[in-house]
Amino acid sequence: MRILAIGPRAYLGDVYLALMREGHEVRVHAEDPPAFRAFGGLIETVPDWRAELDWVGRDGIVFFERIGRGAIQDRLRAQGYRVVGGSAFGDRLEEEREFGQSVLREAGLQIAESHSFEHPSLALEWLARHPGRYVLKHDDVKRTTFVGDHPEGADLAFMLRRAGDGRVLLMERLDGVEVGVGAYFDGRAFLRPACIDFEHKRFFPGEMGEMTGEMGTLAAYDGSEPLFAATLDRMAPRFAEAGHVGYVNLNLIVNERGVWPLEFTCRFGNPGFAVLAALQRDGWGDLFGRMASGASASGEPRFATRPGWSVAIVLTVPPFPAHTESSPPEEDPPVFFLRPPEGEELDSYHFVDMRKEDGQLLGHRRSGHLMIVTGTGPTVEAAQEAARARARNVVAPELRWRADIGDRFLRGERERLRTLGWLPAAPG
Repeated sequence: MRILAIGPRAYLGDVYLALMREGHEVRVHAEDPPAFRAFGGLIETVPDWRAELDWVGRDGIVFFERIGRGAIQDRLRAQGYRVVGGSAFGDRLEEEREFGQSVLREAGLQIAESHSFEHPSLALEWLARHPGRYVLKHDDVKRTTFVGDHPEGADLAFMLRRAGDGRVLLMERLDGVEVGVGAYFDGRAFLRPACIDFEHKRFFPGEMGEMTGEMGTLAAYDGSEPLFAATLDRMAPRFAEAGHVGYVNLNLIVNERGVWPLEFTCRFGNPGFAVLAALQRDGWGDLFGRMASGASASGEPRFATRPGWSVAIVLTVPPFPAHTESSPPEEDPPVFFLRPPEGEELDSYHFVDMRKEDGQLLGHRRSGHLMIVTGTGPTVEAAQEAARARARNVVAPELRWRADIGDRFLRGERERLRTLGWLPAAPG
């Protein structure tokens, strides 16, 4: 199969490497300058993706890796191209927080109290009149969410004063189990099975420190149906109306008062793509083909998965979670393997912001976001140990990673979800 991939900086280059290992022809267009591009020396890129449309044709797949290009994808689909990635509707759900909340409300789902403001200064004035603990979210998805801890919002006020311009949303802070439910949409319906995932967004173990994009994830396809049916699957008619094709994730808080949807992710996330790849038997080419062809319409809505659990660990170096474009190439740290992975083991090491020069792997110092390692097993504990063993196999100057991915689930979240009826009870 021919696949034309388009993104801001080969963000999902590891997916493209996997597709090539599966035997597909892949051409990649990255929008950033070559000197700053991830996967240099690993993936060749093309300068103009539009010039490659004749090559990929109507039988191949055009893949968009990030949001913000939904309207272009809708137009290409109207022209007969098979496009995987998202839609203009999916862009709005993720980029316009207030719109996403309204769509959830219209679908009959209960949502947390929230207030949208055109500018952080207006949110600050409102907070002074309504002190409390809130979550600060930006319509600009590149900006990090902030979860307030101070009972009167003093920490949140500080963050609002330094937030810059742009629309923000203050959401009631809910206590409970944070869990995501996700599935692939093929333009008509969600493919089965859906997944459940538990993200670890804080920088340090024990859920301390600043919020990052993500430090690791625990995920499974088993046991997802109750949460999926109660939440994300109820959105299927809206996604079908929009002709959306791609991955959709809905972040939730689950507590004794019910299930509370928080926000959408309408794209292939990171490290979400990696933690799921470890459980998908037939690879990305199979899934892309199923989504692009509308497999549910032909009575084949299911794809093959592995039972058990997957754990993904994000490996970083400074300045992560900060980002700078001023770091010169000579500052890029070398990355080594104690035991170089080969064969199927390669599928457990997922590069992110890496390049190769004169045979040496290098991580881009600008982001410090090196790679993701994954491990699977019949139990959470087995998956954890497999992922940790692979993390220990990587050596780089100033390397950091969290060794507690999944611990929170084992220490109470699993039992709480079982008690509330959202996960199956333990056997026996």
